[in-house]
Amino acid sequence: MSNKREGKTTEGNDTKATFHIHRWIKVALLMMIYDIIAGSLAYGLALWLRFDLRFSTIPETYLRSWLYFTPFFMAVTLAIFAMLKLYRSVWRYVSFNELGRVVLGVALCLVAQILGTCVFFEKMPVSYYIVGVFLHLVAAGGIRFSYRGLRLIYSRIKANQNDALKRVMIIGAGEAGRMLIREISVAKPRRSKACCAIDDNPNKKGRMLDHVPIVGNRHDIPEMVEKYNIDRIIVAMPAAKAKHKKAILDICKETGCELKILPGISQILNGKATLSQLRDVSVEELLGREPIRINMGEIGSYIFGRSVLITGGGGSIGSELARQVASYGPQQLILFDIYENNVYDIQQELKWNYPEMSLVVLIGSVRDRNRMRQVMETYRPDIVYHAAAHKHVPLMEASPNEAIKNNVLGTYETAMAASEFGVTRFVLISTDKAVNPTNIMGASKRMCEMIVQAIDKQSATEFVAVRFGNVLGSNGSVIPLFKKQIQAGGPVTVTHPEITRFFMTIPEAVSLVLQAGAYAGSGEIFVLDMGQAVKIDELARNLILLSGHIPDGDIKIKYTGLRPGEKLYEELLMAEEGLQQTKNELIFIGQPLELPERFLERIIELGKVSSENPDGIRDLVKRLVPTYQMKQLKGARPEGAKAAM
Repeated sequence: MSNKREGKTTEGNDTKATFHIHRWIKVALLMMIYDIIAGSLAYGLALWLRFDLRFSTIPETYLRSWLYFTPFFMAVTLAIFAMLKLYRSVWRYVSFNELGRVVLGVALCLVAQILGTCVFFEKMPVSYYIVGVFLHLVAAGGIRFSYRGLRLIYSRIKANQNDALKRVMIIGAGEAGRMLIREISVAKPRRSKACCAIDDNPNKKGRMLDHVPIVGNRHDIPEMVEKYNIDRIIVAMPAAKAKHKKAILDICKETGCELKILPGISQILNGKATLSQLRDVSVEELLGREPIRINMGEIGSYIFGRSVLITGGGGSIGSELARQVASYGPQQLILFDIYENNVYDIQQELKWNYPEMSLVVLIGSVRDRNRMRQVMETYRPDIVYHAAAHKHVPLMEASPNEAIKNNVLGTYETAMAASEFGVTRFVLISTDKAVNPTNIMGASKRMCEMIVQAIDKQSATEFVAVRFGNVLGSNGSVIPLFKKQIQAGGPVTVTHPEITRFFMTIPEAVSLVLQAGAYAGSGEIFVLDMGQAVKIDELARNLILLSGHIPDGDIKIKYTGLRPGEKLYEELLMAEEGLQQTKNELIFIGQPLELPERFLERIIELGKVSSENPDGIRDLVKRLVPTYQMKQLKGARPEGAKAAM
């Protein structure tokens, strides 16, 4: 059955190809006949015009010269036009390239006309040659360009009669906008019509961009959307700064139109500013953050040729760390994770992109002392990035002992093994929730920071922590959740209308982690500049608008109240820590604080207590983390915890 279908398909394709070849030959033959007749008649008409439109007044020698030379001129015209490949062009897409070849062909025909008549026949009047070449150019070029002109007129008439076409506004009347307008006009099948363009340059207002009017600046967008009945807005500003683009996107998203954007300037440079390059506007662009600049030389100098271990290598941060570390040419990259599915995915990706790199993928738990010592002893990493952690606040509130076991004990065992086996640099991935924590997850991460600071004081290994806020698109972040809720028709759940968070993209955060690692000294906490805090409510509304829906209209927003341990506002620095500037303006150093007495011993005792899963683990954590703003949960029994600490 499939062979028969394939046979029919092949036969059908061959038939279509044969039809197109026959059609092209027929058109080429007709154009050849037209050219030899039009060229000869052009010079004949020039002779007639020279003698006041009366054949009787044309001298017999001139008339005989034109008649006798015409057969030779026809052959020369055909040869010249064929040599210039004027019978191979697709005239529906005729451009200045074809016009140039037509002009050159007509000019060469004029030379042939002058030489032929003067040398072999009778020299003609000068006006004969001047008028003749002009008429020849009009005849040869007119027939070719009139075909495209008639098609454009027909398509525009048809477009005006077709209500199904999307009416498009172009933002940016530059080269990118011009290329997109042209692409829209010639796209087959045609689904859109460019109706107007917007540009902030006041000198462009009132002008035309490839027959499309430039109707105003960004402040005119809502009015022009109504006036021209716009369905889709395309932002064609590939070189615009992030803040400038954000301001325009904020206006566009309120119009209710479908929003598309041209990604980067490389499409313009490569001549690929086409409809296929357009994509949806991302939430990152609505944040208006400028691209983060890092010193690749500094990062490369401490990663290149070294062995690097990443714990939690299959997670959102860990896998991006693996990608970026791999690009700097490590001598060996070791990924360690307890969850095999995610780490398998990044393993396959790295094998494909870096086939020559030595890659080791190991499964295990960071809280397993013997396993961590075995890994450190076997592979002797120079650098460790410790990204393995439980991070979900509500889940850890319900299972506080697991936060202690995995985050606190996992960090302790990994850091101690790193110190024992001579790791040069240990970088802990921390969080803004560690600052004045109100939940057990944040408190556990604060203890992790304190652990690396404590071990740093007694070890040759350089221990540092890097603290940052939420990352867009990470596993369990609000963005994927909101998107799922929007796809389901709502409601979109926000805990509180005033809740804010710091956001950064995963690649941005990881690149700054690597940069901070290059600055590592001893026991420091690096704080990343996360920009302005973002309202989660605003983030949800932007996502709804970008999905083509109306917030509180067809997609409802439901406020559910703060969850246990959740803050309205996050902080990146405790008041006591202070700030020290680094060479990168987005990376700061918080000064280490004094640690409680016998801190590491008490961490070991806390680990033993957590293994018994007591209800009162929070009270013990509070003794080690004075800034922990503990809120007693219903049903908790503090008396169940041991008082050994």
